[in-house]
Amino acid sequence: MRIAVTGSIAEDHLMVFPGRFAEQLIADRLDKVSLSFLVEELEVRRGGVGANIAFGLGRLGLTPYLVGAAGTDFSDYRLWLKEHGVDTDHVHISPTLHTARFVCTSDADHNQIGSFYAGAMSEARTIDLRDVAERVGGFDAVLVSPNDPRAMLRHTREAKELGIPFHADPSQQLARMDRDQVRALVDGAEILFTNEYESVLVQEHSGWTEQQLLGRVGTWVTTLGSEGVRIQRVGVPDLHVPAVPVTGAQEPTGVGDGFRAGFLAALSWGLGQETAARLGCALAAAVLGTTGPQGYDLSADSLLDLLRTAYGPDEADRIAPHLAVPA
Repeated sequence: MRIAVTGSIAEDHLMVFPGRFAEQLIADRLDKVSLSFLVEELEVRRGGVGANIAFGLGRLGLTPYLVGAAGTDFSDYRLWLKEHGVDTDHVHISPTLHTARFVCTSDADHNQIGSFYAGAMSEARTIDLRDVAERVGGFDAVLVSPNDPRAMLRHTREAKELGIPFHADPSQQLARMDRDQVRALVDGAEILFTNEYESVLVQEHSGWTEQQLLGRVGTWVTTLGSEGVRIQRVGVPDLHVPAVPVTGAQEPTGVGDGFRAGFLAALSWGLGQETAARLGCALAAAVLGTTGPQGYDLSADSLLDLLRTAYGPDEADRIAPHLAVPA
């Protein structure tokens, strides 16, 4: 199955503050916030939503096509992704701008405060998805994940024009877009991905109610953190899939990206949405158990152990034949 993953490519600078952000905020002084957090840990990791999802798909044995923009400093990162099964031949390289940077601090409750420098990502809007699809022989699905907003709108429009099923993952870019833009991104999506907060935000920014949105997408998948995943479709009861318990959670960056990779991989294997959500939760747990969105050590045995513990041996046996990762 040919999956195009469009989205950001970035380097993550991840820091950990041992306290709680909430304890540093004064309720009646939020109009003048000036805070500095003394952190105890710093990790520099490869990241970017598009790259993280493509990496997860590659680790599960697929060969996703990463469609995004990076700088001339991308060479080592490109090699890393290729070594883990990602086709990077269609990444646009900016001659003047650095690869995007994400600087994020997490507190003891896994709340995050982050800043994102777009850099070369701003040139993703120049990528013509039609040209890429023609070069690879067509796509079976396109994921439109957080990226330069104009690139997201362009790739969504091009997927529709080409008749390629697309999955909408507007995520943090919802805050940057007006009503018509949000509607353009989600209308007609085969799958809409959000987290719990974004599920409310997408309604506010689109002006559509939950039921109106459900009438315009095939499936709405909402991640709920430790509460698992909610899957909604018109005319059927909501499906809730519990999360995979994690002992010794490290750092949450990229957990949602891991979920999306697992979910899409299972769908590409012809497995149902419940099984897809369970594999997504297992991969998300693997990400949460380490620092950085691409730092997890994935093996078939470890992944199946997570599935077996959380969902029973039948689910593990259902997924096992499809895994193309070392035992």
